[in-house]
Amino acid sequence: MSFIAFLIAATVLAVTPGPGIAYVVARTVAGGRAEGLASCIGTGIGGMLHVLAAAFGLSILVAQSALAFTLVKYVGAAYLVYLGVRMLLRKQFDDADQTVSPQGARRALMEGIVVEAFNVKTALFFLAFLPQFLVPAKPLLPQLVVLGSICVALNTLVDVVAALSAHRLLESSVVRTARARAMTRMSGVTMIGLGLFLAAAKRPS
Repeated sequence: MSFIAFLIAATVLAVTPGPGIAYVVARTVAGGRAEGLASCIGTGIGGMLHVLAAAFGLSILVAQSALAFTLVKYVGAAYLVYLGVRMLLRKQFDDADQTVSPQGARRALMEGIVVEAFNVKTALFFLAFLPQFLVPAKPLLPQLVVLGSICVALNTLVDVVAALSAHRLLESSVVRTARARAMTRMSGVTMIGLGLFLAAAKRPS
């Protein structure tokens, strides 16, 4: 049940329009499919850096203090509710109004890594999200790495689809914005529900 809840939440988050998707689309429009796909790989690598950092950090934390780890889980649940509320209160979807210029696939790859690696919000999200689905009785490090890798894989897959679909940007911006708002609202409700469920659920021993 916990893993199913994780897959649902991770999938909803992956398909929610945000800066990452807008970035790879902008990169594709500026430099073509090669740059777009390279930026997707770069952000994926950057995401894995966050996963490894969270995995080792949380493993050390639980080894030092079970109480501290429990507090992290409750704070994480509260953070998910906070994210959901922010999504619902967002009045308009920022289509990541960023102007980029062609720079080559290799540079797009490196830029993608740097952009994601220094994204503090990604680090905070993994620290809040991953602990909610752990089984304390089992080794934590492998669980964190596997769950985090699934999140990154889903995000990267969505980014790739977005990059390959960038040629459809001629579609009405009003339609795109309406779709983005609907998806954001759905994601907000999902995050709030998930956060409340995890906060109230009995922690596995």
